[in-house]
Amino acid sequence: MEATQFGPDPTPVEPEPSRGFFRGFMDTLPGIIAGAADLDPAAVLTATVVGATFGLSIAWVVLISFPVLKTVFAVSSRIGRDTRRGLIELVRIRYGGGRAKVMALGMVVVNLAMVIGDIYAVSDAFSLILLQRRAMFIAVVGFVIWYFLIVSDYKKVTRTLGTLTLVLLAYILAAHRATDSYVHLATGVLLPHLRMTSAYFMAAIALFGSLLTPDVIVWQTSTKRDLPPGVANAHYTESQAGTIVACLISFCVIVCASRLHIADPSMMTTRTAAEALNVLGKLGPVIFSLGIIGSGLVALPLIVGSLCFSVAEAFGWKSRLSRAPWEATRFYTLISVVVVIAVAVDMFGINVVTVLYWSQLFAGVLTIPILHYMRKLGDDPAIVTVRNTRSEKGWLTGAILVTIVANLAFLWTQFVH
Repeated sequence: MEATQFGPDPTPVEPEPSRGFFRGFMDTLPGIIAGAADLDPAAVLTATVVGATFGLSIAWVVLISFPVLKTVFAVSSRIGRDTRRGLIELVRIRYGGGRAKVMALGMVVVNLAMVIGDIYAVSDAFSLILLQRRAMFIAVVGFVIWYFLIVSDYKKVTRTLGTLTLVLLAYILAAHRATDSYVHLATGVLLPHLRMTSAYFMAAIALFGSLLTPDVIVWQTSTKRDLPPGVANAHYTESQAGTIVACLISFCVIVCASRLHIADPSMMTTRTAAEALNVLGKLGPVIFSLGIIGSGLVALPLIVGSLCFSVAEAFGWKSRLSRAPWEATRFYTLISVVVVIAVAVDMFGINVVTVLYWSQLFAGVLTIPILHYMRKLGDDPAIVTVRNTRSEKGWLTGAILVTIVANLAFLWTQFVH
């Protein structure tokens, strides 16, 4: 199969001159937004749940996720840049429509659960701040997400949304205040007390899934088709920025939540999770709520978009956010349907923490085939102009094996031990 069938970018990539601090920051902004997408309310609440349940003994998952996440960001962005096609679309063309549709179905299940839970969590955060009923905000949040994707200039919106991620930096200060001894912190993280229980393995899978979310991988490849030809290797800068943001904040959330000591994760609510920032005083719950709102408004368009990208690519529909709605009717109709379904389900009331926690567990399982195909596509000279490096192959293979072992260990402790 010839490379031209996949549409790799034939334009030579020229190195860019130094662009100054401001332009350099703007270059990293897509990566910061990608990192913030990993820190949607699902990820924040998952890190809070596992931190409150298992304390620092679960933080090692974030450490091993760092090189994997950096590799995933770099490889997925490079695949999208070289081919101008999405990951699911490439799987359909290269390996058949059946596999692409199965992957798309998994994306629908995981992402729809995340959209439902995230809209509910953002509405709950507005309720905490404004002291009004949660139901008042659900439809409003859904409309805002729909407007971002359908009506507005999405490129301008993403730049504006990037500034909302700054509120998440409060977790760094909170983690510092919550730490009595950095020696104790290092000991708890580097020499963790591992537990051979189904709950512990479930927590590890969910935490890993919350960082390495399939929706971000699909988004990273699918949206690169809208970049102009000859764009420089910005994916390296993006991968570094996104990795640092996602892993640092997730680690700090666990440190803060380790003071809560929750025995049963299903008993945790959004309001309980807000107590993780009590170390910041009365402003702690407010800052928590703003963080949930900010991360939710950054991530929800990406999650909805990646869900719709995966379905559109599996069936060969036109799917570009740069197109007008009448040029990709089925794609934009699907966006509207997903938002309406999520808002309708949220109106009935759910335990948002439980839904989001389980969605991250399923995300950890779905990550296995996605990483597998990303490794194969990123190493195929008929698809990419720059193949995976030896270290990238190693980290992707290691992530697949570790995730499989963790899932098998969970099943063994759940049904056998």
